[in-house]
Amino acid sequence: MADSVACEVDVRGEGYGSVAGLEDEQLAGPAELERQVMIAEWGPILQLPVRRRGGWIRPTIDEDGDLDWGAFGTVDFARLREPFDKALFKADRLQEELRHQVIMLETTGSHIPMALRLRILDEGRRGVLDLDEVEDMNEWFFARRYLRVKRLRNEIRELRRFSWERRKRWQ
Repeated sequence: MADSVACEVDVRGEGYGSVAGLEDEQLAGPAELERQVMIAEWGPILQLPVRRRGGWIRPTIDEDGDLDWGAFGTVDFARLREPFDKALFKADRLQEELRHQVIMLETTGSHIPMALRLRILDEGRRGVLDLDEVEDMNEWFFARRYLRVKRLRNEIRELRRFSWERRKRWQ
């Protein structure tokens, strides 16, 4: 039979017990116990991958609840760090939307034959695609998604070009 260690538990008036042979300072406190339970229950969810934006400054919060910028609030940092680029920010947001729209385009495209898909893509590239002429709903959804993807790609390209030209002017 395996050796087993029996732990005697003394119940104190605080609602928590103690382990024989251990001092109270060595025992986990209520906050630590709560953290362990939270990790045990939410651990798998907390381990899921999350897409993070890299390079952003995340300031800490001071005692008053305000942003504590520390060294990042100095004049030197303002001179070294380029100003926030709204055009690139919007382009990044549209890039995320474009990714979702491409997934939807592929999904809706699986419901129509390849020949019709190629015809819609060809007419869309040439700019002669008219949604009012499409009668089948699956084809109409595919054509609509394709035009949205095309518009988003053009808008992202224009925003990035605008941002690039503005940066060249400032340098």
